[in-house]
Amino acid sequence: MLPIISTIPLRQMASGDILSLQVYKFIGKSSGKKVYIQSNLHGAEIVGNAVIHQLIEFLWTLDNTDLIGEIWLLPVCNPMGTNQRSHHFSSGRHCAYEAKDWNRIFWDYEKDIYQSNQGEDNQLLAFAKSQIHLDIQEIKINFLEAIKQQFSKLSDKFNSDIGIPYTEKFRYKLQSLSLDADYLIDIHSSTNQGLNYLYYFNNREESAKYFLLDFGILLDEYDGDAFDEAFIKPWLALEKCFLELGRTVKFDVEAWTLELGRGMEMIPESVNKGVEGIKNYLKQKGVLSEDFELDNIAQQNNQMNFKTKSKATKYYATVGGMIQSRIALGMEVRAGEQLYQILSFNKQGKLPTTVDIFAHQDGFVYDVSANQSVNEGEFVLGII
Repeated sequence: MLPIISTIPLRQMASGDILSLQVYKFIGKSSGKKVYIQSNLHGAEIVGNAVIHQLIEFLWTLDNTDLIGEIWLLPVCNPMGTNQRSHHFSSGRHCAYEAKDWNRIFWDYEKDIYQSNQGEDNQLLAFAKSQIHLDIQEIKINFLEAIKQQFSKLSDKFNSDIGIPYTEKFRYKLQSLSLDADYLIDIHSSTNQGLNYLYYFNNREESAKYFLLDFGILLDEYDGDAFDEAFIKPWLALEKCFLELGRTVKFDVEAWTLELGRGMEMIPESVNKGVEGIKNYLKQKGVLSEDFELDNIAQQNNQMNFKTKSKATKYYATVGGMIQSRIALGMEVRAGEQLYQILSFNKQGKLPTTVDIFAHQDGFVYDVSANQSVNEGEFVLGII
């Protein structure tokens, strides 16, 4: 099955060169769900590009009857961030010109309609009341249309000679491609040294298991500015409104952030886990036909260890110095156990000292800093 390849101009640089996006669309013979998968939103987090490449090669081998619905794949979704360098190191987490995190800029429908009405009424609750007796699929169609209408207003100032900040155009381009998706997958890596896991949202635990990863983190606190949050937050809010009205509604709409390995590296194990997990997810969600068999993948609900984001604790250096004797990534810890030691070269005419840091809670280490030289107040490790 050959993809439809679309190249989308994104930004003209001072040199005259044009930065572009390239989307690969695989469309099955039968209609069904739309899956949107992107990678490399943060410039140093490149592992998702390898995952998408292998998914393209996999989908290429399929017959169009094997695919129910369509899959859109967007590697290198942020060329500005991908090309950013500091000496030998890729950074690209922030838009340096506007000082904004590339994954904290996205448009949130729920927040937008609240602000446009100065919070005087709850449009979502009113919408839920108007739809309370309708079939869930009809509600989904109507709500998506409301989101699209509000989103279309963002383009009104695009053609003005006043211009707009680049991050606004950038977010519009990405969200215009993904707004009508049923399932959204945003592939990231740890900025530091992280494990392979995913972030998920309320009442999506069963689907999370399809990714065959060891653990997932529930985003129980979020503001809607991240890519996955902005996509699913309105749907979760509408589900909550229906619940307040006495009706349980769960839309077949899902958003995931896969965290695979660490930045600036394509770690084979992380790439393989991402590819196998996404294939299994597509199969379990009915995007791949019942008759199609996946090779070498155990198609089952994985026994995933679930954690909660608000329960995570990040440890920051209490003094400047060098980290030594640090507990390893992925290790279980108990409250009171030593986590690491900071070797501090004080400038007080004294001998160097060491500062021992101990765990405040039970948990396991899911993220550690790449740099073991720290200034006071810099991140050292995270426990959840």
